[in-house]
Amino acid sequence: MEAVAEGLWGLADYHENKGEIGKAVKCLEAICQSHVSFLPIVEIKTRLRISTLLLKHTHNVNHAKSHLERSQLLLKAIPSCFELKCRTFSLLSQCYHLVGAIPPQKLILYKALDLTSSASQDVAVKLWSCNFNSQLANAFIIEGDYQSSISALQSGYVCATEISYPDLQMFFATAILHVHLMQWDDENSVLRSISQCDRVWESIDPNRRGQCLGLLFYNELLHIFYRLRICDYKNAAHHVDNLDAAMKADMQKMQEIQQLSSELDALNQSLSRPDLPSRERSALAGRQIKLQQRLRSLEDSSLTGKEFLEPSYFGNARQAWGDKLVLAPSPMDGEWLPKSAVYALVDLMVVILGRPKGLFKECMQRIQSGMQTIQDALLKLGITDGVREVDLQHSAIWMAGVYLMLLMQFLENKVAVELTRSGFVEAQEALVQMKNWFIRFPTILQACESMIEMLRGQYAHSVGCYSEAAFHYVEAAKITESKSMQAMCHAYAAVSYFCIGDAESSSQAIDLIGPVYQMKDTINGVREEASLHFAYGLLLMRQQDFQEARNRLAKGLQIAHNHMGNLQLVSQYLTILGNLALALHDTVQAREILRSSLTLAKKLYDIPTQIWALSVLTALYQQLGDRGNEMENDEYRRKKLDELQKRLADAYSSIHHIELISKVKLEVQQFHELDIKRAMANQSMSVNLDIPESIGLSTPLPVQSSSRLVDLDGGRRGKRKI
Repeated sequence: MEAVAEGLWGLADYHENKGEIGKAVKCLEAICQSHVSFLPIVEIKTRLRISTLLLKHTHNVNHAKSHLERSQLLLKAIPSCFELKCRTFSLLSQCYHLVGAIPPQKLILYKALDLTSSASQDVAVKLWSCNFNSQLANAFIIEGDYQSSISALQSGYVCATEISYPDLQMFFATAILHVHLMQWDDENSVLRSISQCDRVWESIDPNRRGQCLGLLFYNELLHIFYRLRICDYKNAAHHVDNLDAAMKADMQKMQEIQQLSSELDALNQSLSRPDLPSRERSALAGRQIKLQQRLRSLEDSSLTGKEFLEPSYFGNARQAWGDKLVLAPSPMDGEWLPKSAVYALVDLMVVILGRPKGLFKECMQRIQSGMQTIQDALLKLGITDGVREVDLQHSAIWMAGVYLMLLMQFLENKVAVELTRSGFVEAQEALVQMKNWFIRFPTILQACESMIEMLRGQYAHSVGCYSEAAFHYVEAAKITESKSMQAMCHAYAAVSYFCIGDAESSSQAIDLIGPVYQMKDTINGVREEASLHFAYGLLLMRQQDFQEARNRLAKGLQIAHNHMGNLQLVSQYLTILGNLALALHDTVQAREILRSSLTLAKKLYDIPTQIWALSVLTALYQQLGDRGNEMENDEYRRKKLDELQKRLADAYSSIHHIELISKVKLEVQQFHELDIKRAMANQSMSVNLDIPESIGLSTPLPVQSSSRLVDLDGGRRGKRKI
């Protein structure tokens, strides 16, 4: 009967290589369903093979789980078979993970670790121990138990150290850093993890590092997430440059592999011709050898994991070879995210760093590239027009969540770019897309609800609808649990209330910004600090305390320039400081500050800030009696104002305008929320990249007379409401 099993195994391999997965599974199931008994070891191996096929090529997780549970029962009666037992435990843990059964997953992993602890402590056993600890850490993360997750990862790190596997040590070091970034209860712990990652990475042989592409991306992205979290954009830049260069090199390599494979296929087709002359056959055979050698050298230059049995540790394994960025050697086969998702993340990082600098052309190219990558991935997951949360296969929820969250980040940045350069209609379209995606996937995208409300406020403020803007900012603050996000929302709402200009609105602004500003020392983040200084500076201006307002705004400007590198925020700070200098009769400083502001606003295509700066400059020249410059400035201001009014008219006439500004919260129907909570838990594996900081901190256009400096009733992102 063993010969029969061997034959069916071979036939299954044949069908799998042809992509006929159903036929391959039927060949293997014939062994399990046979009336004639096979040896238990044959049945176990067959069921393992079926499970692997189902997990790699289908969403039929429950079927795979049934085969693995049967294999586990059979293995209980066999005292040996350590490798098969470990493979069964690993795959069964994967199945429990995919169906969201975390307690059974943890139980099976504890049994697996007991098995490894009782076995001889050789390299193979230690590797399996690393496998189980990594999966156990992931299970703890889903439950929000960060400390237990770190403990499991530290156990894995110890095992990797004992067998002297630096790349495996790096895997655990980066995973520990990832958990610390998610938990973020102690920045010193984060810094220690970063130092550990740097030490381990340097300990890996430089030639070996070139093969660890997955670890390179994982480590660099985590470093970037940390830098973005503390708004250290300058030190994040070189990490992004490293990633971008690595991504382009890998894409070029994969393109060469594809071209060589196509050429080799065509050459093999020619060599199969029986009438091929011997001289030509000899030449083609020589070319064939060279192509094969080049292909092997390219394929061996990185860890691909194409020979591994286990599906991916962090997600599913339904990617072709070359689409995986493997993090660790077999039997780990650890993959953080599919290559397409990682490459989309690299594009996103380029956007996040480039947008505050005004590199809009590059940003829009990356946004388009990243969104196309994500749309292609969503199609592969079966997410087409009309598909909603309730329609998703359970095993696809986590990966769908990864791509959907990335998509929302791209759309968020697109809204930010368009609002910065007064592309109100384009911003509408991107914001409506965000809203529609959220309505279709409300549980998976639950973390985006506050962001969408905030962006609705940004849009409303940009087009001069200040009351509606304040409403959405306040709603965003109610939704989020983040103290930093709440602080920014209150700061933005206060600015909008100041822009309305009446006594009641000013009182509401004071009620919002006063308490938050008193607590600013308890709120982490330079972005939040800059927001609060801006809003509080406006409050002091309203209270006629110009000198103190100048001090607070100067401090905010220093933060925006030195730490954030945010040109629009710098331009806005300069404009209001120029306005203050004029009010304090420091005309020389006012002129220099306002010219700098105008230069930056022009670079950013920021029409409202240009108009604002030009208005103050016109008032300055009027005060100096410089009639020529006053008329020239005012003429250019009117030209820009006409351009802005046209853009505002287009925005107001759009079918989306009322929908976005209306004082109504998003209403969605939650589908099978309990089933999707696992996806939400897994979203904690992605770092919150927060809200775009370059929009929303803005005051209205000043009136013509500098004596009415604090009369904030004009339109900053436009004139007053039309």
